Amino acid sequence: MAAGGGVADQTQTVPSYIVVGFVGGFVNHEDTRHAVVRLAQRIRASAPNDVYVQVFENRHRKAACRTIHHLLDRSHDGALAGAEKAQARIILFGNSWGASAAVLLARDLNRARIPVLLTVQVDSVAKLWQNDAVIPENVSAAANFYQPHGFVHGRREITAANPSRTQIIGNYRFDYGIDSLRCDELPWADRHFTPGHAKSECDPRLWSEVESLVRSRLEPQPGAVAANPQR
Repeated sequence: MAAGGGVADQTQTVPSYIVVGFVGGFVNHEDTRHAVVRLAQRIRASAPNDVYVQVFENRHRKAACRTIHHLLDRSHDGALAGAEKAQARIILFGNSWGASAAVLLARDLNRARIPVLLTVQVDSVAKLWQNDAVIPENVSAAANFYQPHGFVHGRREITAANPSRTQIIGNYRFDYGIDSLRCDELPWADRHFTPGHAKSECDPRLWSEVESLVRSRLEPQPGAVAANPQR
């Protein structure tokens, strides 16, 4: 997987799909204890070679945007023509601050008139100067998964800037009040100070639904199951 803060290596053809994930907090983009990284690895392992998958730290949103521009720039002239933008098949997802970064990246791409197939937010937390609630009109579909408990908890609802252009698939609530779910792989501080937020990251049920949503936007894969979140 390419480095989380750099620009992708030059490619000869535009990828059929570009899948970008953002990790939350101060997590490293290669830390396999975290669900975003593991999901990206699973998609990369099973997707065709022309599907580009990369994880970034949430603070490297601008690097992710440059990477996408670079991947779409078939002519390598540093500028994207309308036809190059039209080829974009982009999926963005993230957890916590990373979920907010996915929405902000979609907004960056909207300003450049680049379409996005799907955004998925998991227990999305916006930084003070960010707005992760409104999905820009270049996004075809968006989904939001959240848990409502604790000092750190996800955004309860996302809306579309233009409902005629963006389908809000749903705002799906997960509760972990007396859940026995363990998150032993996550840092001690996360598990003890923000237990609900941590459980939303290590919950296999939740991330199975995220994975189904992502795969449903890719070309059909052997064994892939269309998403059907029931919350």
